[in-house]
Amino acid sequence: MCELSGIDGRQAVVHTVDVDASREDVLRRVGIDRARGLIAAVGTDAENVYAVLSARVLRPDLFIVSRAETDDATAKLKRAGADRVISPYQIGAAQIAQTALRPAVVDFVELATGTDNLELSMEEIGIASGSALAGRTLLDANLRQRFGVIVVGIQRTDRSMDFNPPPESMLLVGDKLVVLGRADSLKQLESEASH
Repeated sequence: MCELSGIDGRQAVVHTVDVDASREDVLRRVGIDRARGLIAAVGTDAENVYAVLSARVLRPDLFIVSRAETDDATAKLKRAGADRVISPYQIGAAQIAQTALRPAVVDFVELATGTDNLELSMEEIGIASGSALAGRTLLDANLRQRFGVIVVGIQRTDRSMDFNPPPESMLLVGDKLVVLGRADSLKQLESEASH
């Protein structure tokens, strides 16, 4: 079992099972049909490829994240159907280099995304159809003044990212706002974005 924190700062308990994730019958038994996502981070790259491939066959719409140890495995995991592939070794190396070169930037990112700071969070908030925000510009939506949040980026439906978007950027249905703010403000913004 592990714990994750949500946009409102509350902890959610996630149940885990110790099974062979490459077997379709096992994935069905643990409820892949109702899963919001799958994380494949088992012992070897080959096992992760099989787990991703099995999950993708059963759920073509499922968001799948996998761990990879090598560049070769990264390509194979993407071909098998992983939406994102994470290499802990590459992330660790990049973090070490960034800490040495830009310690203030690393400190800020840790402050903005860490769980120790309950006052400030960075979240993604989707713009739903029917939302009052859909079809408005950032300037018209007035998010900073109304909710006290900073829009760091907008991920478009094609997965491109507009970093530090200008005020005339249009908010479209399916966009995901990457925002920085207090948990209560983010919850209010999420409520408006989802209705």
